[in-house]
Amino acid sequence: MSVSVLVTARRLTAAAAVAAAAVGAVALPAAAADHSPRGAADRVAISHVQYDSLGRGERSNRSLNREWVEITNNSRRDVNLGGWTLSDEAGRTYTFRNFWLDGRATVRVHTGLGQDTRTDLYQGRRYEVWDDAADTATLRNDRGRFMDAVSWGDHHRYADDHHRYGDDHRRYDHRYDGDRS
Repeated sequence: MSVSVLVTARRLTAAAAVAAAAVGAVALPAAAADHSPRGAADRVAISHVQYDSLGRGERSNRSLNREWVEITNNSRRDVNLGGWTLSDEAGRTYTFRNFWLDGRATVRVHTGLGQDTRTDLYQGRRYEVWDDAADTATLRNDRGRFMDAVSWGDHHRYADDHHRYGDDHRRYDHRYDGDRS
């Protein structure tokens, strides 16, 4: 083999290695940006539910605001929750107004009246929403697509991952089922 063929082969090999490294450097950050196993689908999820307001039958605003659902943005990017909904099994629905949830942040959605802030939103209801015995909190995006749900009580509509929250250790289920309809 001549020297010029060897030099040309080495140059092509070096060029291919540089090209592969450049493509890898560009593709790696894009793939590493989302550490979630389900990708974009569970960037925003229900992270906790306090369904027992600790004042059974009490309808004071203070008692109502002890009943809440926490929504967490697990991504690094801010998400506009405007038009998203949070509902119970009876169909009572809270629709988020133009609210931006910061990356890696959580907002608590209270049942009663109050002044909305970056960390607390208020549904403005005068009656409890979440049934203490059994219920399901469902989160849907602004297109009506299922994002997450948490169930508790005597029945479990979503029975994959069982979690215990709070000091009372009541069991409720948390599941993303991938419904994209």
